[in-house]
Amino acid sequence: MKLSTKEQKRLKTKYGDWAIVTGATSGIGLELATQLANADFNLILNSRHLEKLKSVQYNLKLKNNIQIKIVDADVSEPSGVEKIIQASQNLNVGLLINNAGYGTSGLFVDASLHSEINMLRLNCEAVLSFTHYFSQKFKQQQRGGIIFLSSLVAFQGVPYAANYAATKAYIQSFAEALSVELKPFNVDVLAAAPGPVESGFGQRADMKMSKALKPSEIGVPILSALGKQRNVIPGMLSKVLVYSLRILPRSVKIKIMQTVMEGFTKHQRE
Repeated sequence: MKLSTKEQKRLKTKYGDWAIVTGATSGIGLELATQLANADFNLILNSRHLEKLKSVQYNLKLKNNIQIKIVDADVSEPSGVEKIIQASQNLNVGLLINNAGYGTSGLFVDASLHSEINMLRLNCEAVLSFTHYFSQKFKQQQRGGIIFLSSLVAFQGVPYAANYAATKAYIQSFAEALSVELKPFNVDVLAAAPGPVESGFGQRADMKMSKALKPSEIGVPILSALGKQRNVIPGMLSKVLVYSLRILPRSVKIKIMQTVMEGFTKHQRE
């Protein structure tokens, strides 16, 4: 799936010249970076993996006449956040994509506290830091766009992914509020809430996911929604899951998500 020429022009006109994508070497981040490169955005790409970043940089520049700056940094650490901010100095950045994140699964009581805190820092604290800095920048220049990667698990408690779902609930609430606060300054904010996606996420979270979406199925819907709506649920499977749960009491939603997550994490208890 590719962005139409009309959508490419709209995005570049409204948010160009530079876009920042965190977690850009795989999954949704790589797909969004690829779509933006095709729309002639210059890019600041982040990942913890320098060699993967170099490969992505090479492949995107091979097909597009753009500038790409790569920043190998762990943004769960304040120094990693600062490294990306410094890389953006004196550049006309108009689009921030808060994509970097990971999940954990299983019983919270059995989890590694270090891993759970690190996830909280990456999924929430880093996003907070980036958003605070660039929302100030976008307010000053009176234009900009911010995309947050929420999730289907953001809308109720999720047993066997308790802390991960809580981090995404934070992202969803944060994005929805900022979409109102920043609108007077011509800054668009979007919360994208996809379902399971084929990427390194499932392996890192130790979940075996079936019927996962391909990143190529959701990149275009996400970018096309920016500036038009506050929330987007990319992918037909994601829409079916969300809308089928919407009319149910919250307690029932939690039970359903418990059943879903039990299926994803069954191997952990076998």
